[in-house]
Amino acid sequence: MRLFVPDVIRRKRDGNPLSGEEIREVIRSFTSGALPDYQMSALLMAVFFRGLDEREQGEWTQAMLASGDVVDLAGVPGVKVDKHSTGGVGDKISICLAPAVACLGVPVPMISGRGLGHTGGTLDKLEAIPGFRVDLDPGRFRDQVRDLGLALCGQTASLAPADRLLYALRDVTATVESIPLIASSIMSKKLAEGIDALVLDVKVGAGAFMRDLADARRLAATLVAIGEGAGRRVRALVTDMEEPIGRAVGNALEVAEAIEIMRGRGPRDATELTVELGAEMLVLGGAATDLDGGRMAMRQALGDGRALDLFARVVEAQGGDPRVCEDAAHLPAAGEIEAVRAARGGYVTEVRPRDVAMAALEVGAGRRVKEARVDPATGVIVRVKTGDEVRAGDALCELHHNGSGRDEALARLRDAFGISDEPPAPRPLVVERL
Repeated sequence: MRLFVPDVIRRKRDGNPLSGEEIREVIRSFTSGALPDYQMSALLMAVFFRGLDEREQGEWTQAMLASGDVVDLAGVPGVKVDKHSTGGVGDKISICLAPAVACLGVPVPMISGRGLGHTGGTLDKLEAIPGFRVDLDPGRFRDQVRDLGLALCGQTASLAPADRLLYALRDVTATVESIPLIASSIMSKKLAEGIDALVLDVKVGAGAFMRDLADARRLAATLVAIGEGAGRRVRALVTDMEEPIGRAVGNALEVAEAIEIMRGRGPRDATELTVELGAEMLVLGGAATDLDGGRMAMRQALGDGRALDLFARVVEAQGGDPRVCEDAAHLPAAGEIEAVRAARGGYVTEVRPRDVAMAALEVGAGRRVKEARVDPATGVIVRVKTGDEVRAGDALCELHHNGSGRDEALARLRDAFGISDEPPAPRPLVVERL
């Protein structure tokens, strides 16, 4: 019998569970174009408020996975390990993490996403590199993982197409911050990669989708359960997102900072997070016996040029200009740079990540609607971190823009910093490990 979609929406709206058949048909119809955006948006909002139980969660994830192909990496030697972040402000970690892990002998097949809500997307950042292509077909993706140990691509038409379509719709319908939808999105595309193991970076704090630690723990546990239920080894780290990661927020700016991390000269927090996540990946991949050994290997790979050398080879293999690895002048640059300065002296007590992210979005570094184009050159460089001491007139950040959205962005940035007479208590970067 043909599915009557309003009944499905109504049932979930009223808090009732959906059958596996209903979930599969909804996902299939939406992926094929038979189900319009407005009906899928209504169902997503119902799921946002009513959630999915454990059975529905598994059915939803498997339906998304079944919407496309699964890459067969059985012919690639080694334990294939990937990493995924739930989304943060200034989160360029995948760009420097993946080459560092891969150059140490653990194959990394990485399928990433675009910007979602106030957070940036790895694909948008990689596409700031002139010529870089993220649309690898499954065969080329597999061959590159085999030959270089690393491929960085997006959800193509055949890999998790349901997730790609839902991802774009959630971004513009205020249905991003949903544990079931986040978990199924992440795991459907990760399972489609053909990986053996996965490390998850679950963000918590003012700049994360999960602002509450209990919610972050619940999301981490849901992700681990889905992965282990599918026969994969999974580790999750809950990490701090109370301020932007590193200093750069914006696509080309973040690529440049990731390259600095691979030169061993990156910001301390971004480098530390890269090392911690990489150590977990190396242990899962059998390239390190424990986390201390993994940390040591990661620091060496980031400091001796091996990670950057592999990244340059991947950039070239995917059509990009490898000269960006030598000189950031080959990346897009904004026409205007304006500083926001401290009105008083004292200690920086907060750098509000959402304000910084929204300022970057105002000047074109993100999307307000799913069809919008991203300006790869724009964004924000944050010059101070929480706990830093500043004097009146010191630069707190710089806005990189091309005119559009400049006034709105500066207004947001002026409200993004807290300064007081007393320094704040330090916060751990890694809050918990699951």
